[in-house]
Amino acid sequence: MSYTLTTPLYYVNDRPHLGSTYTTLACDALARFERLCLQEVTFVTGVDEHGQKIQRTAERQQLSPQDHCDRVSSRYRELWNQWGISEDRFVRTTNPRHLELVMQFYERVKASGDIVVGKQTGWYCVDCEEYKDDPAEAESPSCSIHRKPLEWRDEENLFFRLSRYQSAIEELVARDDFIAPASRRQEVRNFVAQGLRDFSISRVNVSWGLPVPDHPGHTFYVWFDALLGYLTALLDDGNPVSLDRLASCGWPASVHVIGKDILRFHAVFWPAMCMSAGLPVPQKVFGHGFLTREGQKMGKSLGNVLDPELLLERCGTDAVRWYLLRDIQFGDDGDFQQQRFVDLVNNDLANTIGNLLNRTSSMARKWFDDCVPPAGSAAATDHPLACKAIETVKTVMEAMPNLAFKTAAEGILQLAIAANGHLNDTAPWSRMKEPGQEVSVGEDLFAVLETTRIVGLLLAPLLPDLSQRILAQLGQSLDSDDWSNQLIWGRLSSGSALPKPTPVMQRLELDEPL
Repeated sequence: MSYTLTTPLYYVNDRPHLGSTYTTLACDALARFERLCLQEVTFVTGVDEHGQKIQRTAERQQLSPQDHCDRVSSRYRELWNQWGISEDRFVRTTNPRHLELVMQFYERVKASGDIVVGKQTGWYCVDCEEYKDDPAEAESPSCSIHRKPLEWRDEENLFFRLSRYQSAIEELVARDDFIAPASRRQEVRNFVAQGLRDFSISRVNVSWGLPVPDHPGHTFYVWFDALLGYLTALLDDGNPVSLDRLASCGWPASVHVIGKDILRFHAVFWPAMCMSAGLPVPQKVFGHGFLTREGQKMGKSLGNVLDPELLLERCGTDAVRWYLLRDIQFGDDGDFQQQRFVDLVNNDLANTIGNLLNRTSSMARKWFDDCVPPAGSAAATDHPLACKAIETVKTVMEAMPNLAFKTAAEGILQLAIAANGHLNDTAPWSRMKEPGQEVSVGEDLFAVLETTRIVGLLLAPLLPDLSQRILAQLGQSLDSDDWSNQLIWGRLSSGSALPKPTPVMQRLELDEPL
């Protein structure tokens, strides 16, 4: 079964930041999970490269808009490669195939009678690429988000007749399975209830954009252009660009994962555009929260922006993925706190999981000829750790499709904590000194080793690198075609060789602020 998920197409006015990295890491975890569940996944990411903001940014740098886009887009590609992102498609809206698709889509919408010429008057924020609600008589209004002066616009635009889709969009957003998390639904429903207004899909005097057919001087509004990038990505398979092929290429999207600030575009404007073009609407839109740092909004003026490249270099992928996905409820706003980051990584990964594996493997090798001990009664599914493992597998399987990464991560951690508790309670290092205890000690060590095997397997979507190291230390590897069977209790083979243990997770030491 096909499963299509998308990040936003990131705007290339500037280099990648932690917010875009956060979204992409989360989508990567979801994509990896769905692949392990044997879905035919198409994981789409990419960049949105048109608009006046990019045009002006390039001018300030004395670059052509295309050169600017090439530079920033390549940084996104390089950064996702460094983070080990497993995207299937990376789309650029400057790709000629995208222009071809936009023209086809526009003709469909036009044929539906949903394109009209009108006058757009009001205060405009170039950075937001949208009109604001400030009254015409306002004196020197500024954007509340970017803290920059708004520009007055009075121009002829083409409009999409969003108002015609009032009832259809009301029905769509009323569904509890369309917008997630639940906390975001009412905001969109309230917006729709106020009455949908036709919105501008073209701009004049913006040369850096895709030209509108039959309307010289008009280029497509960046949002009309960018949303269609999802379709361009799915059709980027070497075959002709044709909207008629979308059904066999992964459309509709199973989920669009976006920041909460662009929820209206994806949950209201985009579905209406799809309806107009005769295409299915996306199945779900998930709007996640924003990240702050030590309680403050991140910004260049404050000098507190977290550079994802620096984070990766100093901390590594496992540490950052764990902190962002385990400590922040995906969907809520989150705060990056450096001391908590260090403490969680060291306590959870280096100590609870890493040390558990290291000491258990060392004892098993010492007392059982460098091998996994005989399972005995520990292979039974009514063993206390088996019951906890089965419960944890169920938790992860229910949490991950709903993007409840925190729930999944905490469940896995609790399984490792239970294994540590079992080891401390049974104290094999003491009992092994007593006569006749070898069999029961072996069973206890097997149970803990088997638990760490399942911990390693369950971490595969969240922390693929650490997962691989855990499994390798048990003489195991991930079988991506048989993950669900690998998760069955008791699959660790007694008598199989245990490699010499080495730390699977180094402690994080940060002597100065990131």
